[in-house]
Amino acid sequence: MYLGLDLGTSGLRAVLVDGEGGVLAASDQALHVAHPHSGWSEQDPADWVAATERALDALKQSHPKELAALRAIGLSGQMHGATLLDAANEVLRPAILWNDTRASAEAAAMDGDPEFRVISGNIVFPGFTAPKLSWVKAHEPEVFARVAMVLLPKDYLRFWLTGDHASDMSDSAGTSWMDTGKRAWSEELLDKAGMRLDQMPRLVEGSEVSGTLRREVAERWGLSENVKVVGGGGDNSASACGVGCFDEGDGFVSLGTSGVLLAAKSGFSPSPETAVHTFCHSVPETWYQMGVILAATDCLNWLAAQTGTKPAELSELLGDRIDGPGTIRFLPYLSGERTPHNDARIRGAFVGLSIGDGHKELTQAVMEGVAFALKDNHEALKATGTTLNRLLAIGGGSKSDYWVELIATLLGVPIDLPEKGEFGAALGAARLAIVGDTGAAPSEVMTRPAVARTIAPRADLAHAYDTAYAQYRALYPALKEFT
Repeated sequence: MYLGLDLGTSGLRAVLVDGEGGVLAASDQALHVAHPHSGWSEQDPADWVAATERALDALKQSHPKELAALRAIGLSGQMHGATLLDAANEVLRPAILWNDTRASAEAAAMDGDPEFRVISGNIVFPGFTAPKLSWVKAHEPEVFARVAMVLLPKDYLRFWLTGDHASDMSDSAGTSWMDTGKRAWSEELLDKAGMRLDQMPRLVEGSEVSGTLRREVAERWGLSENVKVVGGGGDNSASACGVGCFDEGDGFVSLGTSGVLLAAKSGFSPSPETAVHTFCHSVPETWYQMGVILAATDCLNWLAAQTGTKPAELSELLGDRIDGPGTIRFLPYLSGERTPHNDARIRGAFVGLSIGDGHKELTQAVMEGVAFALKDNHEALKATGTTLNRLLAIGGGSKSDYWVELIATLLGVPIDLPEKGEFGAALGAARLAIVGDTGAAPSEVMTRPAVARTIAPRADLAHAYDTAYAQYRALYPALKEFT
């Protein structure tokens, strides 16, 4: 048996699978995000551990024999978060998360040094880990002076499980401290950022064993101390493992808290000027590119909270088929934006509201705004020479046929919907655990899911949506003047 743990922003998901990768059980545990100031986003690492404990308790209660036969664990998690430990491995402050934008000035200063883009292959975005530590140095010097180790969120769970400081290359590629092409920490970038190599965890590949369980953890859940913990991956890399996305031209669109358009690459081919991310994959000698928007389903969740409804209720107002763009334009920059703008200060807006507009019209505007932002990502990927002929849709937002058809029409590519089942980052983490334990080839374990159906672009509406997209594009420079 194998376990995949995916530490997300809003919750932790644990998936128990058998040796063939078949899902036996899953447990979801909610997490809270604190926003003590505008643009801040933090979590207490103790909450991650507590959520993992609850998930393991639930799996032991529902599948005690299967859990007792566990051989390996894979980890996936939200990227870029800064978890700071002192010399005694005590947490120094709440973890600063990926969607925290307080370090925009520090990120801009780092990005002004061309070596960061050359070596890391990426813009230094405000949400990345390196500028967060520069912010801590400037604003919390007493904390910075005590930092002995910096761990990404899922790697703090690894430390709790194994007692080891380790990270995988896909997650660490999002720190701005790594030579992404060489798949190693860059001492030059660390030195430029005022950090040291001994403050970084050792690096392993996603399917490489990083340690085994601590005795206390093994005894509490009746597990063997020989249970292996493999490197795992950042959430999008692990999701790619969950859907078998490795070859040039393979890609998926993820409609989760954030939105992602990901394309697998056969080699390292960065293009930071486009604001496209280029990271190591969880599979050796493989990389991927992706465009990222900071708020996708988060926008619909926000609207539901403001209207006193549920996201699914709002989605149902639109039905299953698109019939042309609405008259309201929504810019989904509730937390700033990455691709293509790299703008931590920009904020969202509705434009074109009328007195007769209600929940349906606002929902349509939100879904269209997210889809327009994903088209921005598609254009940025195309500018790097990447071609995507079809996509697989994953994430909670992909349950809406309306949203998927809208995205397919804007991007001009068919979108496959997988058969019902587990295809997310937790499954990808479990698959990495299988490869790490058995030595099987990734291609044998990380297969593509069966497709239930394909949603094709609506050629009859393409021109109308392209016109609406042009209107959307014109709004960003105007809005920027006010933020």
